[in-house]
Amino acid sequence: MLRQLGALAFLLFWIVTVTGIYLYVFLDTSAAGAWRSVNDIGVMRSLHRYASDALVVVTFAHLLREYLAGHARGFRWFSWLSGVPLIVLLYASGIGGYWLAWDQLALFSATATAEWLDWLGISSEPFARNFLSSDRVIDRLFTLFIFLHIGIPLALLAGMWVHVQRVSRPESFPSRDLAAGATIALLVLAVAWPVHSLPQANPARVPATLALDWFYLFPHPLMYATSPGALWAIFAGAMALLLALPWLGRGERLPVAVVSPQDCNGCGRCFADCPYSAIVLVSHTSKRIAPRMAEVQPALCAGCGICAGACPSSTPFRSSATFASGIDMPGRKIAALRAELERAIGALSAGPRVVVFGCDRSADVAALRSADTAALSLICAGMLPPSFIEYALRNGADGVLVTGCAEGACDYRFGQRWLEERLAGTREPHLRANVPPHRVRVAWARKRSIGELRDALAALRSEIAPNG
Repeated sequence: MLRQLGALAFLLFWIVTVTGIYLYVFLDTSAAGAWRSVNDIGVMRSLHRYASDALVVVTFAHLLREYLAGHARGFRWFSWLSGVPLIVLLYASGIGGYWLAWDQLALFSATATAEWLDWLGISSEPFARNFLSSDRVIDRLFTLFIFLHIGIPLALLAGMWVHVQRVSRPESFPSRDLAAGATIALLVLAVAWPVHSLPQANPARVPATLALDWFYLFPHPLMYATSPGALWAIFAGAMALLLALPWLGRGERLPVAVVSPQDCNGCGRCFADCPYSAIVLVSHTSKRIAPRMAEVQPALCAGCGICAGACPSSTPFRSSATFASGIDMPGRKIAALRAELERAIGALSAGPRVVVFGCDRSADVAALRSADTAALSLICAGMLPPSFIEYALRNGADGVLVTGCAEGACDYRFGQRWLEERLAGTREPHLRANVPPHRVRVAWARKRSIGELRDALAALRSEIAPNG
């Protein structure tokens, strides 16, 4: 579920949008009639409110998850920086929505926001004066509220579109089960605990207490506990910190993929499989080889090697003693992987002999090495060409275990999915059908779950043992 937080945020945004359109149809946009019309709407208003609060929670959970996973740095900087302003637009939209109910809470929020903006001195007449008396709250002011509450979400939607531009196949909708569960939960909440307005706004009467929505309106009491200037300083500091995170404690970036023109036939598989749209197809440098070839955009490349696993020339069965893949990873070349595999199998002295292909981002498969087990680690499990499994079995291995990140949690988005499809024969390059299925096992594991891999290895051995 954590990996689907971004997709869940999209779903919540659309729930808020659809319910918001429904509310707008029945909303009396006059200062005198807004409070009454909002109270008459019922369940859809409650669903709108709870979905909005859930959107805040999910957005911050997504932000925290991406930061803890190291997704604020390196090639992901654009997605991070384009996501930070969305928080401001989300809050601006939500706070403005409260004003349309025009109850005591709306008056408090509008006044507090006006006082905060007045601190900047951008207007000769303070905005807060518009809320000092009922005769100042005119229909034209509500027209402004409506304009803001429609315009800001549209800007938010545009920002969300920009946010996912540097990833291929962005997940903008969660799984059916998660989508259905979230929607049903919000509906149950809306029916069981309907939202009600406070008494109608009256600038002449100040309530002793107010029930705040702390997800959206916490800046108001924070401002009154400090000052408008302090709140601006907190806001500016928080935004500066979030925007600077991609360059704070920046780790070493992996080398980007390199294309070998003489070995690239322009098939486009690397282009189709790249999780970050880092590969484009351009005119080939030699038209005698192919009309087009792959080209890597360094700023977008994650250095994951999934493209090398997709290349049809990344096969160890090529007869040349030294060969180059059409696209490869500097320092982790496919030819070097073949040589390492041959040495590892040759060093095995007991049986049944098993080769384990692991992933740098998952459990350390080196802990599985023994007299009957060879272990090789790749940048990502998706870097493994399926032909290497057949090659290992033909060159003395009795079984092959493939592992990587936990189920559904590939650090490079699609490495796990593409490898599964290649092994199932539904994606090119695929594992040939003549490979005995019982001699190959896939076991996804968490980073510190070497015990899970030991169990999977034992299960594979029981399958390939002579009396198994």
